[in-house]
Amino acid sequence: MNLYDELQALVGRPMSDRGPQTGPDPVNLPMIRHWCAAFDDHDPVYTDDAYARGTRFGGIVAPPLMLQTWSFPTPMLVGIAERGGHPVPSTGRSPLSILDDAGYRGTLAANSEFEIVRYLRLGDTVTSETTLDEVSEEKQTRLGAGFFVTWLTTYTDQRGEVVGWQRFRVFKFRPPAAATEAETGDAS
Repeated sequence: MNLYDELQALVGRPMSDRGPQTGPDPVNLPMIRHWCAAFDDHDPVYTDDAYARGTRFGGIVAPPLMLQTWSFPTPMLVGIAERGGHPVPSTGRSPLSILDDAGYRGTLAANSEFEIVRYLRLGDTVTSETTLDEVSEEKQTRLGAGFFVTWLTTYTDQRGEVVGWQRFRVFKFRPPAAATEAETGDAS
């Protein structure tokens, strides 16, 4: 089986063996305040309870693009560089590890799209589950040859109701030095 076919066989399957990820903390005001400060977003519906109660939301809501932050695991900083920036260790084969092993070690984030079903409220607990959505055929770019890999994360609340989706795409490429090593068999 060639690399493209191996990757296509994984479409629709989980991106890792970790399973669904439930955030370590419920949606909370201190994290919302930090987010709003970092992004210079001072909409009072995110931080001012009296104001927010008088809006269509009836209370404080989290900024919609915080969706993914609520299910992030607490990062383990030791070994993060060796894991390619992944916040927690992963075991087993994934589309990204298959590409890494085949010499496509470069990673460039290409785009991210969110679809928000509903705003999150204080106290909501978010769980995410990520599956491989699609893999392109190999493309030749100035960065090198590589594959566009897209995954879809579904976010649910404590009742199991979908609150949003995120489609995230990266370009996994073989850096020119890695391509030369693969062709010559010289990895010295």
